[in-house]
Amino acid sequence: MTMHRIIPACLLTAGSLILAAPSAQADPTTPDHAVIVCDSASLYANYDSAKGPVNLKRTLERGDKVGHTRGAHPVYNGWAATFDFGPNDWGYVRAECLGGYGSW
Repeated sequence: MTMHRIIPACLLTAGSLILAAPSAQADPTTPDHAVIVCDSASLYANYDSAKGPVNLKRTLERGDKVGHTRGAHPVYNGWAATFDFGPNDWGYVRAECLGGYGSW
């Protein structure tokens, strides 16, 4: 084979490999059902490692239905990533205010 034939053959092979490679996909974890067990719990929009929780969204009350999967969703300095099933959005709540896993 001449150099003129080798290069196009290599390019075709490399292109086939790129097209055949599987795409990376996130494996989303559905939050486990839980409830707020504190009298009230602040839900923040985000957690900043330097400042702590930021942007208060609302206050959740005892018994509000939320979601958090222990071991899968992050907890930073006691602030747990939590899904509020009321308005269907994510935020951060103190981990000790989450309980009653699987109760509903």
